[in-house]
Amino acid sequence: MSLPTTARVYRRNEASNDIEQSTEELPKSLKPTEVLVQIHAVSLNFRDVAMLNNRYPAPHSPHGIPCSDAGASVIAIGSSVTDFAVGDHVSPTFRWTTPDGVMRALGGDFEGVLRDYAVYEADALVKNPDYLSHEEASCIPCAGVTAWTSLALDDWKKAANIKTALMEGTGGVSLFALLICLGAGITPIITSSSDTKLAGLQKLAGDKKIHTINYRNIPNWAEEALKLTDGKGLDVIVNNVGASSIEQNFAALKRFGTISLVGFLGGTPEKMPDITTAILHKSAHVQGIAVGTKQDHQDLCNFLGEKKVHLGATIDKVFSFDDSPDAFKYLYSGAHVGKVVIKI
Repeated sequence: MSLPTTARVYRRNEASNDIEQSTEELPKSLKPTEVLVQIHAVSLNFRDVAMLNNRYPAPHSPHGIPCSDAGASVIAIGSSVTDFAVGDHVSPTFRWTTPDGVMRALGGDFEGVLRDYAVYEADALVKNPDYLSHEEASCIPCAGVTAWTSLALDDWKKAANIKTALMEGTGGVSLFALLICLGAGITPIITSSSDTKLAGLQKLAGDKKIHTINYRNIPNWAEEALKLTDGKGLDVIVNNVGASSIEQNFAALKRFGTISLVGFLGGTPEKMPDITTAILHKSAHVQGIAVGTKQDHQDLCNFLGEKKVHLGATIDKVFSFDDSPDAFKYLYSGAHVGKVVIKI
């Protein structure tokens, strides 16, 4: 078949807090180490809408192509590419190093994936499990890998000491972490202010054990988490809120437990807690999570493939490519439970 010469692309327009579609030229030929992919699905993360609304703290291009998470297929390869073949299902990894040694993050300071065709270095791609749809696979690169690294599952086969994990909120990272927990035999606890959202999560888990806490009804949710763990405390907490919930994190944490700092949805409290004393008291491991490495991405795909974890339950709503601006608005509204996906 003839290869495409142009791509439909969305770019940020931060002046209007929106994205705009255009048509752009593709390279006329591939370099030896490059791969041309057709992007079939893109999933959104909060960072994508935060950039449009002056809420993202890291540097990014104001007119860049947004989004980092995509499910794609290979349609052409460069002359020296051996790890991929035409037809392979792939995703670009969130963070990678360019041939000249510069670290880049997709959809931020490097062009993202909200387009129908793109060219990547072969080293920037990871094969997806064949049983996943493109929509499911599109949830892996940022949300999935973030969930994976947040749960401290560097080697999941040696993770028997992780018994319980709490995820704040019902966004994509939390739902992905929930599915990983269920696959790995870890008891998950999810917090939300909505009983409706929590009831939906119970259905998602099927007959497997899951605990939920409505923090609006139970403001001191740390005490409830301790009850749910028979007073032992949590092995891992995935903090999607930020500093405003950190005191309760430490109150609910088991000695030698892990707090993974992922998000900043809760803003900054007027008075910052004394976390130094809290860390010493609990001998805690507090780690900042900026997604993960390509190896983390590959490890997660290996885990999903071995456990045959399906990801459809993480998807809240699917939009068409032409309705991408509406998808961004929907995510920013906070009405979603899980991932918002754009099908191309």
